[in-house]
Amino acid sequence: MKPPAQSPDQLTNSPGMHRVEQIMGTAISIDVRDAAVAPGALDEAFEYLRRIDGQFSTYKAGSEVSRLSRGELAEADCSADLREVLDLCEQVRTTSEGYFDIRAHRDDGGLDPSGLVKGWSLEGAGRILEASGARNYCINGGGDVVIRGEVSPGEAWRVGIRHPLIADKLATVLAVRDVAVATSGAYERGEHVRDPFTGRAASGVLSITVVGPSLTFADAYATAAFAMGPTGLAWIAGLAHHEGCSITADRDGSGGRLFWTPGFERYIADRN
Repeated sequence: MKPPAQSPDQLTNSPGMHRVEQIMGTAISIDVRDAAVAPGALDEAFEYLRRIDGQFSTYKAGSEVSRLSRGELAEADCSADLREVLDLCEQVRTTSEGYFDIRAHRDDGGLDPSGLVKGWSLEGAGRILEASGARNYCINGGGDVVIRGEVSPGEAWRVGIRHPLIADKLATVLAVRDVAVATSGAYERGEHVRDPFTGRAASGVLSITVVGPSLTFADAYATAAFAMGPTGLAWIAGLAHHEGCSITADRDGSGGRLFWTPGFERYIADRN
C-alpha cells in the first residue's frame, strides 16, 4: 500500500502538519489537516510509537516481548500494554480458528505479535492526535492506515493499494473516510506470514487488504486471511463491518487478478 495520493501542491498548501519518521522498521507518516492542532501533538504521537517499538520489537533483545519470549519475564509481571496486546491476539486467534497465531512465524517458537501490534499502536497514536483536537488525519505505517475525517472539506482521503508484483504500480485506489485499511503480503517483509497448521509460508494469494473500523483488527485480520490463502477473502466476507480484496497468485508465479467482497466496491475511488 502507498500513502494517500496527494500532489506536492496539495501537501504544501494544505493546513495542518505533515511528518515522516522511520520507526518499527518502516516509514510512518502522519498527515493532520486540522489547522488548530498544536505541533506538540505530532511530537507526542511519534514518541509514543518509539516507546511501543522499544517494548514490542522482536529484533531488540532487551524489548519486553523478547524477554517474555525467553522466559525472563512472567506474563503476570508484564506491562498493561503487553497484557492487552496478548489478550487481543488471543481474541483474533479464536476468531480466525487458529490462523492468527503469534507463535507460528518464528523458527524459535518465540512470540511475534507484530501482525496486530502495529495497527494497535497506530490507533493509539491517533487517539493522541484526537486528544489535541485532530479530526481530519491520516496515519500510514508501512501499508497500515488510520483514516479519520476528510483530506479537505467534501473530499475523501485516497489510499493506493500497491501491486504486489510491480513496486511502482497501484492495483487500485480507495476513497475513504473514517476507516482503517491494512494490507498483508510478502512484498514488504518477505515470507514472514506462515500457515500455522503446516508451518509453511502462506501461498495462493499475493496480498489481502482489509477495510474496517479499527486498525487493530483490520491489521490482524489481514494477517490471518493471508495465512489462510485462497479461502481468506471468503472469511473476511463473513466478518461484520469488514470488507476486503485479494490479489491472486497463479501457478506459474504470475498474478495480479483483483477480487473483492461484496461491500468492498463502495470504497474503490473510480466507482464512487
